Amino acid sequence: MHVEHHALTHDFAEWRDQLHQLKQDDHRFAALAEAYETLDKHICRVEDGIERLDDAALNTLKLERVALKDNIARQLRHASGTCCGKCTP
Repeated sequence: MHVEHHALTHDFAEWRDQLHQLKQDDHRFAALAEAYETLDKHICRVEDGIERLDDAALNTLKLERVALKDNIARQLRHASGTCCGKCTP
């Protein structure tokens, strides 16, 4: 069974321009986005049965992916001016 990849450009389609700009202008954001993409691909390989990992370890990776995505979303909201004012980039 094929598992859907959670690409940032798909999940944050409304912020595609900010995503691209931040990847180019902010090396820390670029590294964060790359870490997310690498982790997501690893999770997909496990879920597709290409790599083996126990359920607890897989769940830990999924929680890490959520935390990365939340951080990316917070930075995208801040860069687009839609931040609530309480978050930090």
